[in-house]
Amino acid sequence: MTFNKEDFTKVRENDRILSDSLLENYKAWLKESEKSTRTVQKYGYYLNLFQSFLGGEQVTKQRVLCWKEELKERFSPGTVNGALAALNGLFRFCGWEDLQVRFLKVGRQTFCQARRELTRNEYIRLVRAARNEGDERLALVLQTICSTGIRISELSGITVEAVRARAAKIECKGKIRTVFLPTELCQLLNFYAQKMQICAGPVFVTRRGKPLDRSNVWRDMKKLSEKARVDQEKIFPHNLRHLFARMYYSQEKDLLRLADILGHSDINTTRVYTIESGENHIRQLEQLGLVVEQYNRISLSL
Repeated sequence: MTFNKEDFTKVRENDRILSDSLLENYKAWLKESEKSTRTVQKYGYYLNLFQSFLGGEQVTKQRVLCWKEELKERFSPGTVNGALAALNGLFRFCGWEDLQVRFLKVGRQTFCQARRELTRNEYIRLVRAARNEGDERLALVLQTICSTGIRISELSGITVEAVRARAAKIECKGKIRTVFLPTELCQLLNFYAQKMQICAGPVFVTRRGKPLDRSNVWRDMKKLSEKARVDQEKIFPHNLRHLFARMYYSQEKDLLRLADILGHSDINTTRVYTIESGENHIRQLEQLGLVVEQYNRISLSL
């Protein structure tokens, strides 16, 4: 059934209760607007949090501002803005524009946290750990994401047909782009598909033949932490995409081309992916040799 937003807004214009039916209708409208499944789920999660915060009370600007303050105490600025985006979207949908709130101002991040930056050596250890555990599928998933820079949600686009063509047509966020596959990766995936008797469709599937999803890969990756000697905080699928971006930019220094490869419409988003920890920057500063005195003649004992 097609959802009529205008009819719904007229009915609700004087009723500012965040009911279950309102949330369901909003999510239905998001789907009809061709928002991704991930976006619909994320917005639904944040709106359920806000609904619990209200406790059945009417939505007022004061209550919205109070929730915003509570979010600021509990979450990072990026997460807070994600929640506010969900809320503002709902208010636009309902015609409650007077309830919309401003996003937090987030300064441009120059360096990422070293404790979350996955290195190439750590990535190699994860692949080896997966192989040693007998999980060939996971070892190939890691290499597929990291060697192409695709999103975990785009993994189903790596099909037997794409492997043969050495290029995949990936659809995400209403856009279609071509992702080229390295020759060695194609050889590995072709051998795996033949071994698993996968003749067509997605290469990476569950035992029931369904495409792997984010939760499958996330869970399996986390299990590698101890064997690979990699901190769990660094182990999540999207970090492989970040590693690809840093490695590509380090080699090619072409931000525009990298944005195309990653499927970014905004180059500022791509800049975030190329951010490294401050360790490399410190080494660069030290190589300048502009600190001319040394502590080797001074006792450091207190």
